[in-house]
Amino acid sequence: MIRTVALVILLVLAGLTTWVRSPAVKANLSQSLSLTPLDIGAGDIGEATLESAWHLDSPNSLFGSYSSLLAMPDDQFLSASDSGGLLRFPIPGADGTVEIGRFAGRTAYKKKLIDIESLTRDPQTGRIWVGYEGTNTIERLESDLTGSTRVQPDAMAGWASNSGPESMVRLSDGRFIVIAEGRESYLGSVHQAILFDGDPLEGAIAQSFRFEPPKGYRPVDMAQLPDGRVVILARKLVPGLPPSFNTKLVVADPSQIASGGNWSGREMAAISDPDLEDNYEGLAIIPRKDGTVDLWLISDDNGTTFQRTLLVKLHWDPATQDAQ
Repeated sequence: MIRTVALVILLVLAGLTTWVRSPAVKANLSQSLSLTPLDIGAGDIGEATLESAWHLDSPNSLFGSYSSLLAMPDDQFLSASDSGGLLRFPIPGADGTVEIGRFAGRTAYKKKLIDIESLTRDPQTGRIWVGYEGTNTIERLESDLTGSTRVQPDAMAGWASNSGPESMVRLSDGRFIVIAEGRESYLGSVHQAILFDGDPLEGAIAQSFRFEPPKGYRPVDMAQLPDGRVVILARKLVPGLPPSFNTKLVVADPSQIASGGNWSGREMAAISDPDLEDNYEGLAIIPRKDGTVDLWLISDDNGTTFQRTLLVKLHWDPATQDAQ
């Protein structure tokens, strides 16, 4: 949400209204999704290797603004948008159907009620937890996105309504990490964060700490590695006409989280190719049989014409960090 406000200010000051999409006259409910491969060339971006990238597009009126990404069974991705949209589609190269619609079938006139910024999942039960930035709410759904239960944790009550639970992950041991998008103070560099010792909807005990991203960056998503560590996706808005974005990936160890302390990680990759720079907000990790992992990123186009919905595939060996 913070980057959206900043973008609006930049666009208004510049008078560049042609960069913002005009509202559709009639809703388009097409389930057509195109994935156009980008000619980027594979190469190393830090410790990771850039393997592939695609431009996603659809005439569906609800398409775009995706802020989260989950790897689902049967080679499927699930993404949600900050306008309450849902996108389900097969991993490139796999078979499957496309679904574009409203997340859990719900609608609302107030954006803050459907402003989804984070998703996480229990692979054993299939349950999905959803983070709503506008109301500092965590919702739990069954695997078919029914059975909604919600909570507004007391530990998150003081988080600003436009910079709430941007990043959330359910760890394999059942604990949850939630990080706010907004910084703790205006001139500060750390973000408020919570470690829940279990499901936030089951009265889990909350432990407050702070996350410190790379300088000038904000955490926007995270996912857990098979070895227990987490990869955190961080983004920086670069003012300009049009504005642009820098992206970094940080790997951090949850065992180093201390109550009231600062938690940080090590930068392991960055996207600096001008052809791929965009507002990446969703991260999913898919392990390979050889112990390496694929890191998948999806970008939020913010409803503008100068941004795109991109899907990027990176390959990384987590043992690289172990050797350092």
